[in-house]
Amino acid sequence: MSNSSDFSKTSIKLLFTPGPLTTSQSVKEAALVDLGSRDNSFIAIVAGIRNELLKLAHANTPEYEAVIMQGSGTFGIESVISSAIPANGMLLNIINGAYGRRISQMARVHSIPLIEIINDENQLPDPGEIESALMKNPQITHISVIHGETTTGLINPIEKIGEIAKKYNIPLIVDAMSTFGAYDTDIKKLNISYLVSSSNKCIEGIPGFSFILARRSELEKCRNQARSLSLDIYDQWNGLNSNGQFRFTPPVQSLIAFSQALKELDNEGGVIARAGRYEENNNILIKEMTELGFELYLPANVRGYIITSFIYPAHKYFSFEKFYSELNERGCVIYPGKLSKTDCFRIGNIGHLYPSDIKKLTSAVKEVLELMEIQLSN
Repeated sequence: MSNSSDFSKTSIKLLFTPGPLTTSQSVKEAALVDLGSRDNSFIAIVAGIRNELLKLAHANTPEYEAVIMQGSGTFGIESVISSAIPANGMLLNIINGAYGRRISQMARVHSIPLIEIINDENQLPDPGEIESALMKNPQITHISVIHGETTTGLINPIEKIGEIAKKYNIPLIVDAMSTFGAYDTDIKKLNISYLVSSSNKCIEGIPGFSFILARRSELEKCRNQARSLSLDIYDQWNGLNSNGQFRFTPPVQSLIAFSQALKELDNEGGVIARAGRYEENNNILIKEMTELGFELYLPANVRGYIITSFIYPAHKYFSFEKFYSELNERGCVIYPGKLSKTDCFRIGNIGHLYPSDIKKLTSAVKEVLELMEIQLSN
């Protein structure tokens, strides 16, 4: 059996990933509390989280509602896809990465009619193609898109897509998993009907739940049309609104930790300040990695500051498994690529990370390259 010292050794690693993330000590400590799911203090915490999430999205009740769903971000997305689209509905899904493809997979599992607009993983969608699909297919009832495609770090133009959704009066579903809390997102101005994110991303909580910020008028349409019991977004919302409780066991410690993470976001200066820190991290990362000779996968005009993809070096000694393992030994955890055509690895700039942490990573990268006898041209 492992003792506490074994866990303390693993906890010192810095997570340069898109989530789970490195969290503050105070967020970790907040999760050390045991509370019953029907405890009044826990119910108050949940209510406070729901209100704070709406504030971050520049939204208010009763026009918008926050629904917390147990499980990872994928659970939150599937709760919307399987609940919001009616039996006679059709989804237009905009894809330029693995997480867009996952939404299509959900639609197919639930036998939801689907039209896809598929772009390369380094290419933004064409607004004209979206409009053309809507004009040719009047049976489309919903549009879905990823804001920050974690496959690469690409940022999709949700402002323009929101304008198109408004023009055709079609609800827009936005996967904002890797952007909410680090990109200022006004869901009303952006014409977003459903925005989904999770606890372990830019708000810097720990894994355990996702959340959906939705127009109340759209939520009300979901009554009795869910294709899943546990992912029924209407029943989940109705339960939270009626007595403040979850239908099934909630991730109590994750929610308590998230409440602390929200306070720390506010103390930092809100979304704008956090975005500034992440941008600074990203600028340092790109500068130092390119100086070492690494090549960026995405051009600057489509690249965000959440996660950055680097192409595998074309060097006979480069092995990602060796590269990853050696960085891990030095306390730096990066992420493998998920591209279909290009070999890349990904480095996250988010979580409780600061410029000094990024410099620790790039120093470790330099050391590992020397160990692997790799000299890259730049």
